[in-house]
Amino acid sequence: MNKIIYILFVLLITSNLNAKENIMILKLKDGDVKIELFEDKAPNHVKRIKELADKGAYDNVVFHRVIDGFMAQTGDVKFGNSSSPKFDLSKAGMGGSDLPDLKAEFSNIPHEKGTLSMARSQDPNSANSQFFICFESASYLDRQYTVFGKVIEGMEFVEKIKRGDSNNNGSVSNPDKILSFKSQ
Repeated sequence: MNKIIYILFVLLITSNLNAKENIMILKLKDGDVKIELFEDKAPNHVKRIKELADKGAYDNVVFHRVIDGFMAQTGDVKFGNSSSPKFDLSKAGMGGSDLPDLKAEFSNIPHEKGTLSMARSQDPNSANSQFFICFESASYLDRQYTVFGKVIEGMEFVEKIKRGDSNNNGSVSNPDKILSFKSQ
């Protein structure tokens, strides 16, 4: 009986550690956003997000494209980091990281409010560092973009991100930014 209790205890501790490894905190000006990563559905994308976040690459990166009723896009670590000498708001959204692009990991997870998904060009295998957070359901994106996570707390802070110009594809002047993005 003691062996069974011990095994259950070890399993419980291990599952709690694994669960914490897949939780990240996105600090925004209005508050902290808790995000669950879907490592089982998009392992390479989750690995990339964690790798860049652990290096602080997302810190001070602007939300360069924000469309009311749709999504907030960020993650251009090359041109979108407001504290970098390479920062260029007119180019934000055109860059990525120095790492190679990722092969698509499409799944059946729907694009609904709070979903985090990778941005990419026309090539499905071109995601790199940029991602977006959905404000509302966008089912037309399902199985077209790699979903890698979901907001589980703090969506009200995401909803306060400054919106862009609807006549200019959502580009934002004086945009909000990620203060930090770290593992829990």
